[in-house]
Order: sequence, then C-alpha cells, then structure tokens
Amino acid sequence: MSAIKMTAEQIARKVIENKELFILDVRNKDAFEDWKIEGHSFDYLNIPYFDLLDGVDEILPKLPTDRDILVVCAKEGSSIMVAEMVAEAGLNAFYLEGGMKSWSMYLVPIKVGDLTGGGELYQFVRLGKGCLSYMVISEDEAAIIDAVRFTEVFTDFAKSKNAVIKHVFDTHLHADHISGGRHIAQETGATYYLPPKDAEEVVFNYAPLEDGLTVQVGASQIDVSALYSPGHTIGSTSFIVDSKYLLTGDILFIDSIGRPDLAGLAEDWVGDLRETLYRRYRDLAEDLVVLPAHFMIIDELNEDGTVAKRLGDLFAENHGLNIESEEEFHRTVTDNLPPQPNAYEQIRLVNMGKITPENDEQTEMEIGPNRCAVR
Repeated sequence: MSAIKMTAEQIARKVIENKELFILDVRNKDAFEDWKIEGHSFDYLNIPYFDLLDGVDEILPKLPTDRDILVVCAKEGSSIMVAEMVAEAGLNAFYLEGGMKSWSMYLVPIKVGDLTGGGELYQFVRLGKGCLSYMVISEDEAAIIDAVRFTEVFTDFAKSKNAVIKHVFDTHLHADHISGGRHIAQETGATYYLPPKDAEEVVFNYAPLEDGLTVQVGASQIDVSALYSPGHTIGSTSFIVDSKYLLTGDILFIDSIGRPDLAGLAEDWVGDLRETLYRRYRDLAEDLVVLPAHFMIIDELNEDGTVAKRLGDLFAENHGLNIESEEEFHRTVTDNLPPQPNAYEQIRLVNMGKITPENDEQTEMEIGPNRCAVR
C-alpha cells in the first residue's frame, strides 16, 4: 500500500462539508500550535518529523485504523516519507500536496447571495490564511473588494461569468497579506481604489476611496457605497452593497474586532475604532449582513462555508461591541493584542509599491495565521 496525494482543494471540501479527517502534523510543536489546518471534525496528532526518522511503530497505537490519515509538513517532502511509512503499516495514509505552503495559498469562491436585477455576490475564502475577498457581479460587469495576490483566481472567475472587471477596491492598506488589487486593475484596465489616508506613502496612481463614494456595477446598477470607518487603519473604509451587505474590512469580524496597532499607532487609533463600532455602525440597519475581510477561527464559518452574520446579531453577541466603558474598551483593545502578523512591515511596503519581492519570498512573508483581530 502506498501513500496517496491529497490536495488543498480536497481538504477545503472536507472543511466546508464537515467531513472527518485525522491529521498527523510532523512540523515542530511551536509551528503546529501557532497555525494548523482547522476543521470541525478534524482530529490531530503532532509528532515532529525528526522523532519519526527511525519509523512510526511507536505512534501506530495513536493512529486510527478506520479513518483517512493526512500527514502534513511545511512544504511536502517530510510528509511523503512519513505517509509512506504509515501506509506500509496498512493504514489509509495521505500527504498534503505542497504542504502548509499550498494550504496557505488555496482560495475557494462561494456564493453569498443574489443582488438586484440578477446580480450575484461571491466570497472568496482563503481557509489557510483566514482571508476573505469579494466579487460583485451584475450582468457583464464585476467589482472586486480586498483581492489577495492570487490574481488569476479572480480574473478567471470573472471570465467564467462573462463579466469584465471594472472596479477594484482595497478597504485599507493591508499589513497581513499582499494585495492583488492593483495588479488586477493593471491587467484588466479596471479602476483601482484605495483610501487616501492610507495611501500617503504609496508610489503608484490610484483613485481615492472616500466616504460617500458610490459606484454602480452593471446594467442593473448595483450600488457599492463607501463608508469611512477608521480604527484598524486611519483610512479604513467599509462598503454597503445593494443595501443588503456590509463589507467591514478589518474593522469588525464575526467573533472579534479589528486591531489598531499595525502601523504603530494603537493609542491614536483606538478612539477611532470605538467611534466606528459604537456610532457609525450603530447608525446602520441591523438587517445588513456583515461580511468581514478575515476570520480567526473555524467556528466563524457557516454551514455553507461562508463567513457572514447579521449586524444586529453581532451587536448582541460580539463582546467587542458590548463594552460600555471607554476605559475598559481601551484596555481590552491594547492589552489583548495577539502577536504581529508575519513580516507585516515588509507586507505594508509591498502594498505601498515600494518593494517587489520574488513570488517565493511573498509566499514566505504570508505564511501563518490571521492576526488582524482582538478578541
């Protein structure tokens, strides 16, 4: 019996469909504890590769005999060797093609809902990184919000829908992942929008994304309206799409709120964050469906794989929206900050257009979990 390759796409289906999987992760303990493949019905065993060089006999009692076993490492090589040993022991062994590197990069589009005049809204879920991007489609036109750097996924999807990409937006200058927005705009001739307060150091041309800007997509004229919502960055901007959906960028998540410190200005921006969450958003209709730019934990995924929830429900359930005291809010936000995202300073420089690393280096810069939220 030989080990079988399993792709990131196959694992994503198991996550979304709540299928069982046993993962034998052979990375070092600190890497595993920091970031792993999450699934509601996944079980785990973490044994570093170097502890298995002499074989897997000692861990066989810990492995299931009636379930698929996926061996995971950073880039694939070590997992193939261990998976072969597990398979030789007579168990159903698989290895992750491309390792955690491929898991970090995989992106799956999921339909969120229908819009006016036959339009559609899609959420592109990057399960391994917790990133969420969006595409609004109306007849033969499309708009993209917060695209990640895998631009072909978006351009190919638009082509499959016979839609021309006309508008590309970034809700803010990202610090946890490399934006694909500017490159999509260059490739397609679309207009690229960026909040000017986040763009003071960029070295490329852009259209200013300002409060009150409304762009209409397609013949059915689906409205994509900008709402200034600072706090994660000073320029952070949300979108109301078709009067139904609130795209919150990195300001508000399903189970957490945005962190204000990635430009080193937490003390300056924490007040803006509270103003956005407790006044600007409170003035909006509670039936708006919140669509954030990230998720932190697998529990934030709905049964269909989307990350979405009614704004009124978040007002009732999200702890970050229910801190009455401004002083307590300040302490909560500034004292509970998670570690900084991997290479966030360099990622900001990439998104400013100041440096252009090779593709492999960009991949390494983005490795790791989402760390844009405070819980």
